[in-house]
Amino acid sequence: MDRSRIPKFYKQSVLERLQILKDRGILSGEDFKSLADGNNVLSPDDADKMVENVIGVFSLPIGLGLNFLINGKDYVVPMVVEEPSIIAAVSSAAKIVRNAGGFRSKSTDPILIGQIQVVDIEHPSHAQKAILQNKREILNLANSMHPNMVARGGGAQDLEVIIHPNSSHRGDMLIVHLMVDTRDAMGANLVNSMCEGVASLIEKIANGNVFLRILSNLTDRALVEARCTIPISELKNRNFSGEQVRDGIILANEFASVDPYRAATHNKGIMNGIDAVALATGNDWRAIESAAHAYAARGKSYTSLTQWYKGDDGALEGHIKIALKVGTVGGPLQSNPTVGILHRILDIEGATELAEVMGAVGLAQNFSALKALSTEGIQKGHMTLHARGVAMAAGATPELYDEVVDQLIKSGEIKVWKAKEIVEDLRKRRKVSAGQPITAEPPANMASGSGKVILFGEHAAVYNSHVVAAPIPIAIQARVANEDDGIHLVIPRWGVEERLRMDVEHKYSIYYSLDLILNTLGLRDRHMRIEVYPHVPRAMGLGGSAALAVAIIRALDAHYELDLSDETVNSLAFQSEQIVHGTPSGIDNTMATYGQFIVFRKGDPPLMKPLEVPEPIPIVIGITGVESLTAKMVAKVRNAWEKNKSMYDKIFQEINGISLRSVKAIKNYDLDTLGELMNINQGLLNALQVSSWELEELNEIARNAGALGAKLTGGGGGGAMIALCPDNAESVAEAMRKAGYRAMVTQIG
Repeated sequence: MDRSRIPKFYKQSVLERLQILKDRGILSGEDFKSLADGNNVLSPDDADKMVENVIGVFSLPIGLGLNFLINGKDYVVPMVVEEPSIIAAVSSAAKIVRNAGGFRSKSTDPILIGQIQVVDIEHPSHAQKAILQNKREILNLANSMHPNMVARGGGAQDLEVIIHPNSSHRGDMLIVHLMVDTRDAMGANLVNSMCEGVASLIEKIANGNVFLRILSNLTDRALVEARCTIPISELKNRNFSGEQVRDGIILANEFASVDPYRAATHNKGIMNGIDAVALATGNDWRAIESAAHAYAARGKSYTSLTQWYKGDDGALEGHIKIALKVGTVGGPLQSNPTVGILHRILDIEGATELAEVMGAVGLAQNFSALKALSTEGIQKGHMTLHARGVAMAAGATPELYDEVVDQLIKSGEIKVWKAKEIVEDLRKRRKVSAGQPITAEPPANMASGSGKVILFGEHAAVYNSHVVAAPIPIAIQARVANEDDGIHLVIPRWGVEERLRMDVEHKYSIYYSLDLILNTLGLRDRHMRIEVYPHVPRAMGLGGSAALAVAIIRALDAHYELDLSDETVNSLAFQSEQIVHGTPSGIDNTMATYGQFIVFRKGDPPLMKPLEVPEPIPIVIGITGVESLTAKMVAKVRNAWEKNKSMYDKIFQEINGISLRSVKAIKNYDLDTLGELMNINQGLLNALQVSSWELEELNEIARNAGALGAKLTGGGGGGAMIALCPDNAESVAEAMRKAGYRAMVTQIG
């Protein structure tokens, strides 16, 4: 009978599972009784002997990773973890690998490095040479402190000496590395005591002063490798061929190998499994984490700990190499009664075997995560990772990257050939449209919310002044599709792929807005997938949050045939803006809903008067890249107004007067006057302290390049500015780009 292969184990009750383990000889009668009765739980009195200031005991679930076949041996792997799906995922992966012959693991000797820091050295190179010449004497002294370890085949094996030139205020720093084979012990205390013991001898030999004497948790002399080979026949499922699954896993791994942001999450998944085994076996998971991530960062950039590639016969080959130092003996392991039981379940003979098991668990966990992300994830809402990796593989440059990802997901063909086709098409379109106004991609069966610029009246709008605003030809688009289970929000460009949990504390305001929208429309119990494609830069004062709300509301309206009026859409979007911004004027949601050049004034109902423009007005939008937090800036102005209402009311009146004068200039297409009014309005906004040095620099660049007027637009404090450029828009935009900013040429009206 296969020891670790227990079909339908997850369907049994806890007591039934324990009985199965007892029947198979995995649990002794005593261990069975201890787990069944709960007598294995650490008592408060025992906990009080382990750490300081104890007030109780914290418990975590113990589960079993099944189906593991490693180096021809069956393993039932205990795992202590609170996160759901980890144990199921690793067991499923182990089953697939088991069918293909199992994992192959190997490890080096369990070497731990002790570091001795020496300073105040007259001749570092002479000291280095002297220490190496006296290496045997130093090692003998270290080993004399732990003869039992030496008798077990361990002890201090070697040393190396490193010089860090001019690395401290006391000159060159010399570091002695004491290499200690700790056998089955974790070895921290042992190595620290050896470092202490040889410190005075090293001081004498080096003619310097020893300062720190402590082990290193970068255990790159205790390495574990695990491998597996999985034929494509074991990879296929009802939706994907084996080749598709293999290639998806390889592509996802390539993403992690070149991108440290992805690698961090990729490696976290590996450690989901390794840490759970470390906790179960009483090991220092913090030290293990530290070593793993430091090892992943040993090259020019932090990278993946695993490699997945196509073998000569077409099979999927997986490999992990990781710094991993663990122990199976010692006081810390023996102080918790459950650890002993779990060691017996695992049935290992020593620390190297445990490390080899943990390496295989990490590889299995990684395989399971990549398989889900690159297959079921595409069907269930986790396709952004795949699309981003495909876009990268297709050579999408930074300025095209987000658009390529968006179009890939829209197309449903998340393939490298499709990405290359999109890249080529975008490049051709960029060449054709160079110097022409930007436009958004046609809606193509999608609901939209318009982006906007405010020409005049920011901040004063909250105090009943008039605002002049115009839509810009970029929008946020959204669509809704049916989903099997739950409400899923996907925004590929922003890396958002979340299942919405209703009526809970959320980290971001967008989820509170979705709560509001879905509850108001009576859709909270529907299963759906909401896809959002934002062409409006986020948090740049261009009405992105309102456009997002309007796009989602209209997408829901279209999908569920709600027949919402524009007034209802606008009202609901305004409520969403209240969540995002606190006390909005109402202009952003109005612009996003109606998409008209208007004069606006808040009220109940608000004034909303369309503006007729003789011909389009060319502008350049400059993007600072600094997030514009409208709620923060509105609160800042309100605090200042409350302290000096008369002075600030005068500023608001001045802004209101400029807004009204601008209406005449716009109707008459008097761009010289319009530009002058923009410059004056910017001065007043500066008086309100809502500008920033980036905005001021962009304004100056624009005016020097020939813009008739320039000012911030939106909340300020960062975000965006607009420049009036009737004759030289592209040269103004290029001047901004040369200074390191993003710039867009467009038209309003």
